[in-house]
Amino acid sequence: MGGVTDVPGSDRSRRRAVPAAKPSRVRMSAAQRREQLISIARQIFAERGFDATSIEEVAARAKVSKPVVYEHFGGKEGLYAVVVDREVRSLLERITTALTAGHPRELLEQAALTLLTYIEEETSGFRVLVRESPLMSATGNFSSVMNDVAHQVEHILGAEFSSRGYEPKLAELYSQALVGMVALTGRWWLEVRKPRKETVAAHLVNLAWNGLSHLESKPGPIRG
Repeated sequence: MGGVTDVPGSDRSRRRAVPAAKPSRVRMSAAQRREQLISIARQIFAERGFDATSIEEVAARAKVSKPVVYEHFGGKEGLYAVVVDREVRSLLERITTALTAGHPRELLEQAALTLLTYIEEETSGFRVLVRESPLMSATGNFSSVMNDVAHQVEHILGAEFSSRGYEPKLAELYSQALVGMVALTGRWWLEVRKPRKETVAAHLVNLAWNGLSHLESKPGPIRG
């Protein structure tokens, strides 16, 4: 017996002729698209810096046209400002929340460990912050974040200095020195990632605290 053939126009023939349905593309809402563009730009700014980043690349990675990016942010400067502002607020919130201990030595360790944890978990965001841009003012970069943290530390040191008989007005100087030490060490640790962050924080506190615990109230220059 011959094989069964499809009769043109039959149900079986029609079923074979119907192409498979293509999955429908889910359209993003304006808010979702904005978040997607911010996330992509954050990664590119971290990789290349402001100058080497282009709206074309952001749009290409997001699979949208350039006008879509301009519609949301007005241009590369606007997009960069949003990314930096988010990182500044995120890091400040982390550090402010972490400063809960009562003893200054514990507070210093909390601040150091929080910064190192941020570097570990949000590496792209940290790279964005430490890349200086000529377009940003002094209120929108890593230095401004560390300056805000130093002001918080200043209040803590001021009270500690008063109780120990040191000049409270010098608390600002010491707070800048301490926070600067932690920040620069954090930038170094970003590249080497060793030793582990808890060990780095412990050594920072060891250096800072054992120095602070034997401060001279009125140090003078050492002359040969």
